[in-house]
Amino acid sequence: MAGEWHIHEWGEIASLEYGKSLRDYRSESGLYRVFGTNGPVGWHDVPLCQHPGVIVGRKGAYRGIHYSKQPFFVIDTAFYLEPKQTMDLRWAYYCLLTYDINGMDSGSAIPSTSREAFYRLPVRVPPLKEQQAIACILGALDDKIELNRQMNRTLEEMARAIFKSWFVDFDPVRAKAAGRRPPGLKPEIAALFPDSFEDSELGKIPRGWSSIPLYDTASFINGAAFKGSDFCPPGEGFPVIKIAELKDGISSQTKWSPREAAPNQFINTGDLLYSWSGSPDTSLDAFLWTNNDGLLNQHIFKVVTPNIAQKRFVYYLLKILKPVLIEIARNKQTTGLGHVTVADMKRLKVCSPSKTILYKFDSLIGSFFDRAFACLIENTTLAALRDTLLPKLISGELRVPDAERIAGRIL
Repeated sequence: MAGEWHIHEWGEIASLEYGKSLRDYRSESGLYRVFGTNGPVGWHDVPLCQHPGVIVGRKGAYRGIHYSKQPFFVIDTAFYLEPKQTMDLRWAYYCLLTYDINGMDSGSAIPSTSREAFYRLPVRVPPLKEQQAIACILGALDDKIELNRQMNRTLEEMARAIFKSWFVDFDPVRAKAAGRRPPGLKPEIAALFPDSFEDSELGKIPRGWSSIPLYDTASFINGAAFKGSDFCPPGEGFPVIKIAELKDGISSQTKWSPREAAPNQFINTGDLLYSWSGSPDTSLDAFLWTNNDGLLNQHIFKVVTPNIAQKRFVYYLLKILKPVLIEIARNKQTTGLGHVTVADMKRLKVCSPSKTILYKFDSLIGSFFDRAFACLIENTTLAALRDTLLPKLISGELRVPDAERIAGRIL
């Protein structure tokens, strides 16, 4: 089938259409996704593109390629792809992922994708049925990844609901203090909670619990500082884990280093990490590491706890506190970056429950946490397979039947 592929320039088979300026799109209401240069940014009631399609970043230092299964709106920081001939647009999306869009600057003061440079890019176009088969294989992997993400959102919402009820709103204690049985709790669990409050730096907290700095809930160990001479060719030494790796895993852009670091600056599968520096809205968060051993870069804490129950507690605590920590970072934001420092974490007080309650919480949410982590691990495997198959399928090096057999072993 390789002989049936035809070589074109992108400008012959598609055009890049400009997005439009839009107000009031940063909400959770609306029928259609709104995309910007880096992906989804909100919702709107009317689509700009009337069919599923591809979004190409137009402005900014990082400009991504995105796909929408539904009609969508594009703001003026991005383009959308409009085909000039019949093609599978999900195939076009995967094909475009093999190009360096960020290298096609127009030369303006703000990094911008050049439509002229894009239109001159060569592209090998397979027959429509093969486009559809390629998109089906890669799409099945991405669909499974998204299904796992949806599962994890549900699991996290369930665990966070319990965490908030017990450790933020103190619902069981409030019920007992009012002479009522805590709703939804078995009697043996309800009996573990106190029936009154006491004063603390946080205000009223359950009697017998304590108010402690966030910094004292675990050991927060900062990563190492790396300079250019510390790096080596990929595959030698260890990958250096920065914020990009926390979000997207190990990639071709990941730096590697053979240098030695303190033992506690090495990370392993399952380690809890907290990114404390970067763009407040997109970088500050808690992560569970799902890849193999790596070297932790500065601006990320390795969060070490004495046991798994405390680790799970601190993970959900950091998730609950995310808006607070983001606001702390935003108040010190300079040149787009914000920071949550050790001093901030020492000033921020949190409620620490009794060990009995902590372990009971862990017994209830442990299965949620473990199932979510298993989904994260599976997604790492699925993404690695997708990233291996994608360039080979797009180039024609790997044929569809062979890719189907490989993907079928995992799906």
